Amino acid sequence: MPSPMPATSPKSAAAPSETTLKIMLWLVAIGFFMQTLDSTIVNTALPAMAASLGEAPWRMQGAVIAYSLTMAVVIPLSGWLADRLGTKRVFFSAILVFTIGSVLCATAHTLAQLMIWRVVQGIGGAMLLPVGRLAVLRFFTGERYLSALSFVAIPGLVGPLIGPTLGGWLVHVASWHWIFLINVPVGLAGCIATARFMPDARNPATRHFDLPGYLLLTVGMVALTVSLDGIGDLGLPRAVVLVLLILSMGCIVAYGLHATRTAQPLFSLDLFKIHTFSVGLLGNLFARIGSGAMPYLLPLLLQLSLGYSALQAGMMMLPVAATGMLSKRFVTRLILRHGYRRVLMVNTVLVGLMMASFSLTSADHPLWLRLLQLAIFGGVNSIQFTAMNTLTLKDLGVGGASSGNSLFSLVQMLSMSLGVTVAGTILAAFTKLLPRVTATNTLPAFHATFLCVGIITAATAWIFAQLAPEIRAVEKTATDPAAAN
Repeated sequence: MPSPMPATSPKSAAAPSETTLKIMLWLVAIGFFMQTLDSTIVNTALPAMAASLGEAPWRMQGAVIAYSLTMAVVIPLSGWLADRLGTKRVFFSAILVFTIGSVLCATAHTLAQLMIWRVVQGIGGAMLLPVGRLAVLRFFTGERYLSALSFVAIPGLVGPLIGPTLGGWLVHVASWHWIFLINVPVGLAGCIATARFMPDARNPATRHFDLPGYLLLTVGMVALTVSLDGIGDLGLPRAVVLVLLILSMGCIVAYGLHATRTAQPLFSLDLFKIHTFSVGLLGNLFARIGSGAMPYLLPLLLQLSLGYSALQAGMMMLPVAATGMLSKRFVTRLILRHGYRRVLMVNTVLVGLMMASFSLTSADHPLWLRLLQLAIFGGVNSIQFTAMNTLTLKDLGVGGASSGNSLFSLVQMLSMSLGVTVAGTILAAFTKLLPRVTATNTLPAFHATFLCVGIITAATAWIFAQLAPEIRAVEKTATDPAAAN
């Protein structure tokens, strides 16, 4: 992984001006916003996209999975590329690839084409945050680094929150194609600004990239996701699904053996000797399966079962965003008073119960009750993210910050992909199995799916029960974009 020390190559010898540094911060912030926005903006538009592409709405999860899984795969490579090729060149390439991918997504005529172009878009998106964060690390030191990273994090918080609403509005006033086309002018402006103002830095002492370890993890993640998706959407034979599951587990075990014999593995197993990191990482992986499923399931529920338009469904996500932002104001005090263990155990169960509560949804429910339900879910879900993310990063220290943060980012993207995969598979299964489900009555399938997702999430509380009760301190890692989401 990239060294956290500033680069010393000739290209980084001349200190950039304050104006250049300010423009660089805006570039990184906008890049992070574009990346996180496109992780959720598609969700509200899925029914409209399905109608345009001739697909069933519950088969559209591939458009979401392709993006998040690609980011999980490419993130470990991005830091090394920036060290070897320079932050300016890689960041410019990331924006360009992301913009080209966005244009291609808007031209897709089939679901398969859309998934392929989402992969292209995900390759660019995966490099925006890690490379941007590395550029900030190289040119801002000490207290300036924390304030700079906080500035970069804010748009990243806003992107996924406004994504569903913006997606619904664009479908209403134009068409689903514009959820991708709006990236084009921003991307072109970003390319021009990066070419002119982004300082360049590279690390001449970049170590050898652990290609065997990277391939093992990549094959393991892709095989796991395809096997789960193959049960439902892809309709793969059981034998193929079983082979893929065994392949994924074999690759993960093989990576563990590889990491113990390699001097500089992609991710050192020593990271798991840090108690808070290992518990936080595992908790993130499984808790985010439910949290990753909800942005996919809720817009579908509102549009397919309750008759909402894309715009109305997007507007219904505003209470989730509002309470999510508000709840972050008192998470620190809550953890200082009760400790990570109690907060995460109780809150994980609450998040699971709120997810399961959507299994009681009915078309007869008053609007105020539905808004209250969404608002409460948004609040407890935001508390969950902040608490388990700061827990994961708080004890890494300087030595493990780069590798640990990269592994954490990979797990975040992988769990989002798994969340949509699991939700789509369960929804498709109940759509076929429940006799009451018809083309005009999909509510029973959604009820069963929300109940299952809630149970999966609530069960994750057992992982956080392994924490020591005295762990309370909340470090400044919350200012990191990874810790904020």
